[in-house]
Amino acid sequence: LFAKGKQRITFKDVAGVDEAKKELQEVVDFLKHPQKYRLLGARTPKGVLLVGPSGVGKTLLARAVAGEAGVPFFSMAGSEFMEMLVGVGASRVRDLFGTAKKAAPAIIFIDEIDAVIPKRTESVSHHYSSEVNEFLSQLSECGRDSVIILGTTNRIDHIDPAALRTGRFDKIIYIPPPDYEARIALFNMFLEERPISSDIQSDVLSRMTECYVASDIASIVNQAARTALKSKSEINQDTLIGIIKSMKPSVSKELIAEYE
Repeated sequence: LFAKGKQRITFKDVAGVDEAKKELQEVVDFLKHPQKYRLLGARTPKGVLLVGPSGVGKTLLARAVAGEAGVPFFSMAGSEFMEMLVGVGASRVRDLFGTAKKAAPAIIFIDEIDAVIPKRTESVSHHYSSEVNEFLSQLSECGRDSVIILGTTNRIDHIDPAALRTGRFDKIIYIPPPDYEARIALFNMFLEERPISSDIQSDVLSRMTECYVASDIASIVNQAARTALKSKSEINQDTLIGIIKSMKPSVSKELIAEYE
């Protein structure tokens, strides 16, 4: 029911989110050495919520946690999760968690998790009350089975407050849009192992992309690589600047003017 598999992505494949990676290191260590924590009587977060705008790398970071820990990664989008539950109720939720527990230590990753545990208004409670309640109940029990729930959302205000209390999603990590240093790291990472000319200046590119997120920068470099392939040349600074201009003209105009 979930897309299950081992992840090859690690923290080396994620740039510009150093603080989030440090906070997630504890989760990785717990998944690698659960017995060590049990012997000390330490309790790790049962649920970890990655919060931030679209395109900052929340999903990639979640996959990197599984890759670092080397554990099974059960993945699904929140909207697919709820569609699957309609008509079958809370028993399907128990089956899903039971499958992950058999593979423990493991990660259950749900993208757009606000679709799974929305604020329970009258209309939501009528359709999904038993499913939401069962999900919260299973989440409360996850820690003892070495299963961690990783969820992402860009609308934390849409999530039911009951899910955010201690003992459920008790670790919330905010991932902001990349700052100047983070954008330099992103450009360097995406340009690594690609044919680039000596005129590339990541610091200048970072200043030109002040309002861009990680997915935007990945798209810029990918388009530049395709352009270089067609012309049988290297990726150069002018090509990258041209693509930046075309992506968000209204945002980039004043920033680019400073460097022309």
